[in-house]
Order: sequence, then C-alpha cells, then structure tokens
Amino acid sequence: MPPARTLLHTPTYGLSLLVNLHDEEMGFPLSTPTGSTGSTPTSSSTKKQTEQNKAVDMSFTIEERGKPNTLDYRVFFRNTEGKHVSPFHDIPIYADEAQNIFHAVVEVPRWTNAKMEIATKDPLNPLKQDIKKGNLRYVANVFPHKGYIWNYGAIPQTWEDPGHKDADTGCCGDNDPIDICDIGYKVCSRGEVIKVKVLGTLALIDEGETDWKVIVINMEDPEANNFNNIDDVRRLKPGYLEATFEWFKKYKVPDGKPENQFAFNGEFKDRDFALKTVKETHEFWKSLISKKTNAGELNCTNTCVTDSPFCCSTTDAKAVVDAVSSFHLFGLSY
Repeated sequence: MPPARTLLHTPTYGLSLLVNLHDEEMGFPLSTPTGSTGSTPTSSSTKKQTEQNKAVDMSFTIEERGKPNTLDYRVFFRNTEGKHVSPFHDIPIYADEAQNIFHAVVEVPRWTNAKMEIATKDPLNPLKQDIKKGNLRYVANVFPHKGYIWNYGAIPQTWEDPGHKDADTGCCGDNDPIDICDIGYKVCSRGEVIKVKVLGTLALIDEGETDWKVIVINMEDPEANNFNNIDDVRRLKPGYLEATFEWFKKYKVPDGKPENQFAFNGEFKDRDFALKTVKETHEFWKSLISKKTNAGELNCTNTCVTDSPFCCSTTDAKAVVDAVSSFHLFGLSY
C-alpha cells in the first residue's frame, strides 16, 4: 500500500495548501499558510504533563487517510518525534499554563460546511466527518453567513462528562472535548493546532446536554493583545457575539430540528467563568484517561500519557493508522 500523504505544520509555513485543495474545489476559500505551534512535553506521568508550566513551540504533522468527502476519510496527527498522537488525549491542554494560554485543534475552518470532528470513539481519535442517518453531515448556511463563522474546534485533554450534572446549567455534559470558536482574523487549516486565549463562553443546551462554546482568539492574531475578556469582543467586533448566538440557535433548523436552547438566557459568561469551566473539564478528562471514570464507548488510546492504562506503543499506534486506506487524489496515491 502506498504511503499516505503527509503534511507538516511548521513555525514558519503551517500546513501545505494541499490541505485545503478540497475546500477550493467545493467553492470554499483557501487559507494562507501561516504558523502553527504547540507544546508536547515528554513526560513520565499525567501530573507532569498536565501541570507543566512551560511554553515550548512544537510542530505537528497531519496524515490524511481516505478521500475527503467520503465515509472513510480520516486525519491523523504526529508530533515532532514522528510519533502518532491523539488530538483528544496527547496534545497538551496548555501552551502556557502560567498565562492561561491553551492549545486548540481546528476541526472546521471558518466559512466551510463539512462537520469535521475529533472521532472520540476511534483509536487515536483522528478527525473525521460526522455522519447522520448514514450520510456525511454538512452544516447548512445560516443566512447571511457561509458555513461556520469562526474557526471551530476543541481544546485537547478536556471532556464534558455525561455523568456530571452541571450546577449552573442543570444538564450533563455532551461526552466530547470542550468546543472553541476562534474569532481571530485568520482562516485556519483543518487539523491546525493553535495557541488561544480564552475570552468567555456560551452555554448551549443541545438536545438536553450541556455543550459549552468557548470564545477564544488565536495568539497569532495581530490584535490578540487587545482582547482579554468577553466585553472586548462586544467593543472591538460589534455584532459578532449576537451573530454567534443566532448561529447556534438556528443552525439545526434547516434539518427539521427546533431552535437550540441556552442556559443563562443566552448570556455570554466572562473570561473567569470560562477559565473555570475549561479547567473543570480538564479534571474530568484526567479521571477519564486514568480510568477512574468509565469511558463507555470513548476510545482513550494514547501514546504520550505514559501512566495511563490506555497508553500504547509507537508500533501499535502506527498499525492503527496503517489499517486505514491511503489518500487518493485524481486517481493517484500519496
């Protein structure tokens, strides 16, 4: 079997434009290649990994398997050592813990419609397109917007515990990593790992489950220093929060579902509240990865959390990736 096409995040160039070739073909804008950094410390324990306080730049590689817009399409991740890693479990939550700067994995670039997500039930948790009733899922355009109105993704090493009833929302978690909406100017690439600053959060109640939407800004944004709390978004990007609320309220209506509901009457909570929420979901994840909480159908296979009972060898991780079909483009294998 020919090798899968491999594309590299680097501090200078980010992802190759080939990553978004499919988006261009579908009428979606290409993003300009820019930097992507992250921090994956080599640790001997979960405590060292999750409590480390360093800001270390690191490049990531994405490895595409299968063909975009098909059921078997997957996006796997590697770290700088070439080791396959889980974007759910292995990429550290913190880019700089002292400054409350987090990593975020971009699942859906701004202005695109394909509902890509971390495959929480698959080994190594690659990105894949969501499926509803056997069909690939594309989010409808919510007038006057095209696709997602932010770079949409998740903070690694977090988990919204479905067994925990939130005291504020009165609902349990949705069993996923916590979601982010990056409001920066840059259109990111699928699978890009970025450093973000938390500004606030919106508490969506999705079919009876708590589904936090954390508002963040990419630290590479030239205006990032001007954004420190949710009120800065209202002041510097007027209308953006209102559009965000309306988008989440209505985005399922074209699929025949009712409008979504919100806790706090749809009020955006501030930075401190959002930080508390993110860190709480990190604690839930630590219980999950150490098997103190029942994982259920979630797959916790990882390669870097060395004291986790789910940690696997590099060889086993490679076998997981090799079992998925290679990428084909215009009849050629990469």
